[in-house]
Amino acid sequence: MQTANNPWPPVAPTTPLAVLVSGGIDSAVLLAEAVRVYPEVHPLYMRTGLYWEPAEQVHLERFLAAIHTSVLHPLSILEQPVRDLYGNHWSLTGVGVPAAGTPDEDVFLPGRNVLLLAKSLLWCHLNGIPEVAMAPLAVNPFPDATPEFFNEFTNAVNRAVNGVVQVLRPYAHLHKSDILHRAVGMPLEKTFSCIRPISGLHCGRCSKCFERQQGFRDAALPDPTRYV
Repeated sequence: MQTANNPWPPVAPTTPLAVLVSGGIDSAVLLAEAVRVYPEVHPLYMRTGLYWEPAEQVHLERFLAAIHTSVLHPLSILEQPVRDLYGNHWSLTGVGVPAAGTPDEDVFLPGRNVLLLAKSLLWCHLNGIPEVAMAPLAVNPFPDATPEFFNEFTNAVNRAVNGVVQVLRPYAHLHKSDILHRAVGMPLEKTFSCIRPISGLHCGRCSKCFERQQGFRDAALPDPTRYV
């Protein structure tokens, strides 16, 4: 398990890496840093049927094209629909989406990291990829974002298949402004954070747009995002 004591990116890694990407800033920066040093990088996208995914995927494909190198494999899309779990939840309907300034708890998606990790760990196991990286930050209040959860869940999946895949969380001690400083020069205008997109653009008023805007302000960097 990646800790704050492990350097990121690692120096001259020799094994392939999978990266869970969403199209947002944090995972996009993680992916861009990985392709600079790893011999092979496999981006994984978990499609669950959430309201913002069509716009998110368009931006993600643009970002992948912008950072493409010979080590970057095509995007692998894993299907994990949640409509039978979430029902009429705002994340599926786009109705009642948490607005700017609402508490982090309002955007909680039950079992989000369970859904992200179960299939991605199995995909890595079946494809011979020893590590999968993801980009949760230091400020994450949810029960499926603790070190204990990641350790225990990873171990449980590995036990189920006699696997040894590890989860890397190199940004777990960092904040949004730290990520933005690492990302200077990257095409962040091609990333996507909005949970209530309008015509494929950031709405500028939802909780995640507010978080994005606040991140650029805290980092004292210009925001290249196009908002409605």
